[in-house]
Amino acid sequence: MNETINTILTRRSVRSFTDEQIPDDMLKTIVKCGLHAPTAMNKQSFVFTVVRNEDIIHKLEKSVEKNMNRSNYSMYHSKCIIILSNDRDNNNGYADCSCALENIFLAAHSLGIGSVWINQLKDICDCTDTREILRSLNIPDNHVVWGTAALGYSAVKDFDEKPRTATVNYF
Repeated sequence: MNETINTILTRRSVRSFTDEQIPDDMLKTIVKCGLHAPTAMNKQSFVFTVVRNEDIIHKLEKSVEKNMNRSNYSMYHSKCIIILSNDRDNNNGYADCSCALENIFLAAHSLGIGSVWINQLKDICDCTDTREILRSLNIPDNHVVWGTAALGYSAVKDFDEKPRTATVNYF
């Protein structure tokens, strides 16, 4: 089977990570793949914010806990997250970030690194405490966090294939 197709068909969301850090060169390759995602009208107006500082990740988790009333919330104890944000006035910002996240997930999987999409920051990025954290990470105030990739080495080795249930029409 074609290597790219195999990567697409075998990638799974990972919700349990080991403590092992992703090597810098691999992380840079993953980010580079995200940056090469298509963007509407080639605007490339997104910002990628790579966070490996556990204190910052913990602050973001606490902000989700508080603002979404989610007790004991965690980003699956990931040692690395990539926050993707885009100008709120860009009508295609969510789509652009989604394409970049998919590239990140596929690149990570091809390198033996697990990933999962986290959405909570999207709904609370304008809460005062969350925005303060985002501001400290140089994420512009006019940006919405459209998605976060939690990355790391999977603590689970075998994944059951889940059936795909979406409707497909061919004409």
